[in-house]
Amino acid sequence: MKLDLVDVFADGALSGNPLAVVHGADAIGDDGAAMLALTRWLGFSETTFLLPPTDPGADYRVRIFYPAGELPFAGHPTLGSAAAWLAAGGQPRARPDGETIVVQQCPAGLIDVRVQGDILAFRAPPLRRSGPLDAAERAEAVRVAGVDDADVIAAVHADNGPGWRLLHMVSAEAVLAARQIATAPIPTDVGLVGKWGDDRARDRGQDRQWEVRAFFADANGRLVEDPVTGSLNASVAQYLLATGHVTAPGYVAGQGQCIGADGRVAVAIADGAVWIGGTVHMVAQGAMLTGFRPQRT
Repeated sequence: MKLDLVDVFADGALSGNPLAVVHGADAIGDDGAAMLALTRWLGFSETTFLLPPTDPGADYRVRIFYPAGELPFAGHPTLGSAAAWLAAGGQPRARPDGETIVVQQCPAGLIDVRVQGDILAFRAPPLRRSGPLDAAERAEAVRVAGVDDADVIAAVHADNGPGWRLLHMVSAEAVLAARQIATAPIPTDVGLVGKWGDDRARDRGQDRQWEVRAFFADANGRLVEDPVTGSLNASVAQYLLATGHVTAPGYVAGQGQCIGADGRVAVAIADGAVWIGGTVHMVAQGAMLTGFRPQRT
């Protein structure tokens, strides 16, 4: 097996969300326990494992792990896995329209990934759950994120694999002012989104119109802030589109500045579909996993 390190959604050197991609994971017999052990050891928010597809429409199959378990879908692992598959010599099927589309198989289904140079974008999968949070769910999300309930415009389910609970804040400043708690039950997935005012964005020379933050509980119940989150940005875009807060052709979201990252997520809206894109940079490629062995039970 070989290991790649990938930087996804970066707006500069090492400023996005890191991802480890393991090629040839069938060598450990599709062993989820071994995959989770390696994920925890590496310590990234996610690690992916590439396998031969079982669906004839897919180019590859992927299993996506975070330190507390496995995910049916996640955004930055989707883009990073597609980039690593291509960098290792993967050849997607030719298309009549001339576009380069990689088709990923994961538990959430087949995910299209469009490739334009070092910019990749995935088509957002349908939400598994949407609609308002109930009073108890809203109160818990507000408590976990450390925000003022008076600053919350809406509190909704935004579940597309990770079970995101989304708080739509009155402004980007309210998003950045959040002071999350230290620990939370597993699983906990809470996202925040708020809009930058046009004058403020212009004064700061910003290229982003919205600000996003994402919090999840790790394997030890510590509440971790994710640098840049494709799955949350996908569900955020679907919520904003459905509620009329955004329209085609889309917008740019920023994420990560509270923890030293500087992510940019390009959201494209066309024909009712939402595409979540950003830069993908290969940081290291082809490291041999010589000492890794499946765990014995």
